[in-house]
Amino acid sequence: MYKAQHFEKYNLLNGVWDEMYNENSIVRDHYKKVIEYLALESPDDLNKKEELAKRLFMTQGITFTVYNSGEGIEKIFPFDIIPRIITAEEWAFVEKGIKQRLTALNLFLKDIYHNQFIIKDGIVPIDIVYSCPHFLREMYQLDVPYDVYVHIAGIDLIRDHDGTFYVLEDNLRTPSGVSYMLENREITKRLFPDLLPNCAVRSVTEYPSILYKNLLSLSPRQISNPTIVLLSPGIYNSAYFEHTTLARLMGVELVEGRDLVVNNHKVYMKTTTGLQQVDVIYRRVDDEFLDPLVFNPNSVLGVAGLMGAYRKGNVAIVNAIGNGVADDKATYIYVPDMIKYYLNEEPILKNVPTHRLSNPDEREHVFKNINKMVVKKTNESGGYGMLMGHASTEEEIEKYKLEILKEPRNFIAQPTISLSAAPCYIGGILQPRRIDLRPYALCGPDGIQIVPGGLTRVALTEGSLVVNSSQGGGSKDTWVLA
Repeated sequence: MYKAQHFEKYNLLNGVWDEMYNENSIVRDHYKKVIEYLALESPDDLNKKEELAKRLFMTQGITFTVYNSGEGIEKIFPFDIIPRIITAEEWAFVEKGIKQRLTALNLFLKDIYHNQFIIKDGIVPIDIVYSCPHFLREMYQLDVPYDVYVHIAGIDLIRDHDGTFYVLEDNLRTPSGVSYMLENREITKRLFPDLLPNCAVRSVTEYPSILYKNLLSLSPRQISNPTIVLLSPGIYNSAYFEHTTLARLMGVELVEGRDLVVNNHKVYMKTTTGLQQVDVIYRRVDDEFLDPLVFNPNSVLGVAGLMGAYRKGNVAIVNAIGNGVADDKATYIYVPDMIKYYLNEEPILKNVPTHRLSNPDEREHVFKNINKMVVKKTNESGGYGMLMGHASTEEEIEKYKLEILKEPRNFIAQPTISLSAAPCYIGGILQPRRIDLRPYALCGPDGIQIVPGGLTRVALTEGSLVVNSSQGGGSKDTWVLA
């Protein structure tokens, strides 16, 4: 262990993979340069860096909205100044695994909306697909450009006590958080300007240009300058900061539903010089709100007639509509089988063992061992609707069980995984806190590209395993070494 003042109380957690120290309390090689640098800094210097980071987040308006008791509260996204570091070998493994997984998931989406061979061959049960509210019959037999359904994916990864990577969730609809990955890096450059090049940290700044290039390639009109827009639900959306950031970085228009209109199965943007045809929509509006004529008739976030224009092939929508059937938590169980079925390969990244609560035997097992389980709703995200068995009262558990029994299909359960820990600078000292990782993959006609980095989320409360920003989590910069 290091002797500097801020290392004195770094207590390794029993049975937890520590990203910085090995089992013999020796700093791992890839952390050495950073730790040597930190050991030379006084707590006062690190406090100043922490304060500077907070001011930068505040002045740049890097916020998100938490919804509690029906009210939205805008908050600064908590940021820890100590980076999380991933070796080149670890990243190569993760990258290969994500590419394999996304290839299979994309084939699944094409199959499920066309021939449904995977159902006919008994690999994925028909009830899993047809009971999923995100399986949209409107997408049946609809071809999408280049057969790419998942253009942008955020795959949540965790590490167990032995350092093994597991996929916790696939986010294939409108994954958020990438702007925090980009901003975290910009702030880290301000805090540690020399460390990044000294440690040979790979860049993440190319993300917007890769995304823009992919969006351009999807234009149905073969013109030199197609119109691309980012469709946002508006300023009250929890990720509005991200929408503005991405639109600015790509140089595309940020629009809301009221800025668009459909005429003769073509989408137009209202401008001061008249209507301008739109070719590609990067939407951050959920499926059910995209077109009130087809989905939720009360929606004012979408555009009436958009689905008709999409079906005619006059506009490309990113991500494709109906992807939710592939990232439903009940479908997640079958992703390893999809990989074997479509690719004839063994899965590189493992799934967390998962129980379907619609199965009576599995449900009984989960109920008996609920103190060791995390129970989730299949269609919720952001840490909402989740029961952490080990941290819940008997009353909460009994109430949750009754909810499960009403709609068992809507719940899955997983054993509590001991998330890995990384050093965080909290209260003037380094302390281990639990983390996960969301790398971002971009899929286009030329294949899948994964920006070397991602959003490392941190459970800032001591002992907590919940990393979601909506539940009190924060983030840190993710360094992938060359």
